[in-house]
Amino acid sequence: MDLDSIECVSSSDGLDEDEIHLHHTLHPYSHSHHHPELSSTKPRNGSNNSAITGPTATAPATSVHELLECPVCTNSMYPPIHQCHNGHTLCSTCKTRVHNRCPTCRQELGDIRCLALEKVAESLELPCKYYSLGCPEIFPYYSKLKHEALCNFRPYNCPYAGSECSAVGDIPFLVAHLRDDHKVDMHSGCTFNHRYVKSNPREVENATWMLTVFNCFGQYFCLHFEAFQLGMAPVYMAFLRFMGDENEARTYSYSLEVGGYGRKLIWEGTPRSIRDSHRKVRDSHDGLIIQRNMALFFSGGDRKELKLRVTGRIWKEQNPDAGLMVNRKAFELIRKQALFFSGGDRKELKLRVTGRIWKEQDDKMFAKVVTFSLLVRGSGRATFATQHKRLLHG
Repeated sequence: MDLDSIECVSSSDGLDEDEIHLHHTLHPYSHSHHHPELSSTKPRNGSNNSAITGPTATAPATSVHELLECPVCTNSMYPPIHQCHNGHTLCSTCKTRVHNRCPTCRQELGDIRCLALEKVAESLELPCKYYSLGCPEIFPYYSKLKHEALCNFRPYNCPYAGSECSAVGDIPFLVAHLRDDHKVDMHSGCTFNHRYVKSNPREVENATWMLTVFNCFGQYFCLHFEAFQLGMAPVYMAFLRFMGDENEARTYSYSLEVGGYGRKLIWEGTPRSIRDSHRKVRDSHDGLIIQRNMALFFSGGDRKELKLRVTGRIWKEQNPDAGLMVNRKAFELIRKQALFFSGGDRKELKLRVTGRIWKEQDDKMFAKVVTFSLLVRGSGRATFATQHKRLLHG
């Protein structure tokens, strides 16, 4: 097709910055040496620059690519592609943002679609937008967007849970960002021993959270601890996230333990990738959950102050795909965790509980002191709890 015959050409000349702000400015944390494809300035529609090249593939002519670039947000346009009476184009999202006025000539946009440009897009194959980060894939134009949303080479979002931080980058950049900008504690080693203190443990409406980063096996892990409201019940939760992709996260395991006064809770599991948001992991209850009453019992004293000591370790699995791991977690199972153990469609509860009782010691005051344990397992997760039972003489 002769490109000169296409009349719906988009241009950004004459864009009034007072009327519309281009929201494609990089976040200050996303430096160019981490994301060259994000920081490069792309020419607008109609320029005659050379083709964009990736490490293993060459893109179609840049002029065609630029025809499909929205002059407002600079993203690729997908149907419906809108145009004004003078042939200037923009994407459907930006049509609302510019209040139905062409950002180039200020004419009213109406509901005119650029069908010719939509047809041209069907014939194009383009490299993934993350080609400069290592992705070698080439896709038909209308399949490219779906791939990019899940591309393994896409930048990571900041894992900091205390704010809606918009920083993105590779792992070394995010580690420096967490240390320098969020002042997160950094530790080296594969074991941890942390104490969490809160003066008023009954206030969980404004979620109390903490984040610590560990450098272990040459990788980085985020240890989260927070309080939140689960229905009507306030709970505390600790969990680990891996700073990398999900496939690599599955090669590691971790354990968390909290306890006191003859009781303890132990959780073992696989760290989730930071590809999964902090909220997604928390809402799936994939971690050590401590109900407030139990947390206050562990804290001792008059139960007016939370003092929890959480210990744990991280290890690398020799053969993570050999089978499901047996994992441990709180004996106070909430409904979703119990259904998770049941498997299937989670509409039917099927739990297998095993346990044992053994004699702990003799005591002058008590006839005997015994300890019992309970274990519930299923779907690669398990709970484990121990408790002492004192039997009085007579």
